[in-house]
Amino acid sequence: MNYKKYKPYETIKLSDRKWPNKVITKAPIWCSVDLRDGNQALEIPMNLEKKVGFFKYLVDIGFKEIEIGFPAASSTEFSFTRKLIEENLIPDDVTIQVLTQSRKEIIERTFESLEGVKSAIVHLYNSTSTLQRDVVFKKSKAEIIELAVFGAKLIRDLSVKYGDHRFVFEYSPESFTGTEMDFAVEICNEVIDVWKDKEKIIINLPATVEMSTPNIYADEIEYFLKNIKFRDKIILSLHTHNDRGTAVAASELGLLAGGDRVEGTLFGNGERTGNADIMNLALNLFSQGIDPKLDFSKINEVIEKYEKYTSMEVGPRHPYAGSLVYTAFSGSHQDAISKGMTNIIGKEYWEVPYLPIDPKDVGREYGNIIRINSQSGKRGVAHILQSNYGISLPKYIQQDFGKFITNISDDKEQELSSKRIYDEFLKEYVNIEKPIELISYTEEYQNGSVLVKCRVQFNGEEKELSGCGNGLISAYSNALENFINVKFEILNYIEHSLEIGTESKAITYVQLASGKEEFYGAGISESITLSSLKAVTSAVNKLV
Repeated sequence: MNYKKYKPYETIKLSDRKWPNKVITKAPIWCSVDLRDGNQALEIPMNLEKKVGFFKYLVDIGFKEIEIGFPAASSTEFSFTRKLIEENLIPDDVTIQVLTQSRKEIIERTFESLEGVKSAIVHLYNSTSTLQRDVVFKKSKAEIIELAVFGAKLIRDLSVKYGDHRFVFEYSPESFTGTEMDFAVEICNEVIDVWKDKEKIIINLPATVEMSTPNIYADEIEYFLKNIKFRDKIILSLHTHNDRGTAVAASELGLLAGGDRVEGTLFGNGERTGNADIMNLALNLFSQGIDPKLDFSKINEVIEKYEKYTSMEVGPRHPYAGSLVYTAFSGSHQDAISKGMTNIIGKEYWEVPYLPIDPKDVGREYGNIIRINSQSGKRGVAHILQSNYGISLPKYIQQDFGKFITNISDDKEQELSSKRIYDEFLKEYVNIEKPIELISYTEEYQNGSVLVKCRVQFNGEEKELSGCGNGLISAYSNALENFINVKFEILNYIEHSLEIGTESKAITYVQLASGKEEFYGAGISESITLSSLKAVTSAVNKLV
């Protein structure tokens, strides 16, 4: 790869930078550009019906500023703007935003589309980057400033005609990150001078193409704010793209550097690699205990609407939303999550390893947190049985059954469902009746001991067995031991209820040893006593 054809991005000389020591403590002003920036990047742009539906859903999520399009660009864009206004589809607390180039006929057409609007942001932009000036427009800095000032003046004058109180002005030096910082400050100051009578002015600094690491973008924001006029009037807006894969990080560092507002899209839709993902940014704040001012509590619905309106797909590893982001396959991760889910009960704060937020906060269930394949371990398998079927495996069976399930998954080269794991557990350990099946038993107490007499079926033939011990399990074990003529010892015995209620069932687990080998069995029955005898029978059958 011919890396020498590229040159490094120039850093900015910024002494005594402040942003690295700052902390984000509140949500910025959010502006969705899904209907403009996102829409223009689609293979098939949204039609009027889809744009209306998407607009309504963005309002439902909680956006108060929504860039709805470029009204002068097409009849669909113009009609959409008019439909929102004429049919009173814009809530009183929502402000629409429209984009315009610095050209007379386009600005005039833009204001025509806004006639009668209650509140709108008119977003003016022109290209300021070195590359755009030299290659695309072949204009000097002075000519680029002249173009920006022309547009700013026309917007100011037309706003008076259409009702100045209705409009907020926004200016973007397009490809801000490709523009010399002194020139970016200069051209924005010229525009601000035209609009200085407005109470607030939005200055938007777009990383139209992401060209550097996020820290440099933050340096540029801090430098810009140190040198801009009328800082108290300025709402500093960030608009990052994802060409280097760090648009979210750049936006967050830009907020640390003084940004007040973020433009972005759901799931980062946009040109090339996309825009900053507002859902990602909002839930990052949420995970730090900050109200994001947007509602993503029904993340599956957000995905459904997004995919419906854009025909795009949300990947399985997409932060917070992907189908696999709350799922662990790795054994060590499963172990940590399982213990964390137990430890979190009754705690004030969410602190579960590998899960930065509670999946239920975005409408997901716990059922898919742990899924089983050949990479999984004993704790994952145990968690599945516990959470889905109330089976609390002792550690000695966890180890044995975990290996058993791993071997199945490895052999089949597939993930195993919770039902398959449950069925395999029953088949491998529970109520095993071959070659020995317990049919009936009686117990008698004699001089501090217990005598057990039982009938069993062995390979299809009924047998009468008996044994003595210091308890029922001991006596039954001795009876079986005499019958199979093999010495064994019960090492562990655990039981618990599977369900709560009068019809609850009990499960008993048994670990026995014969020589150097260990065998495991389990029994399930409405009777605790019978579940215990069945567990011993299951383990002995495995020994046999």
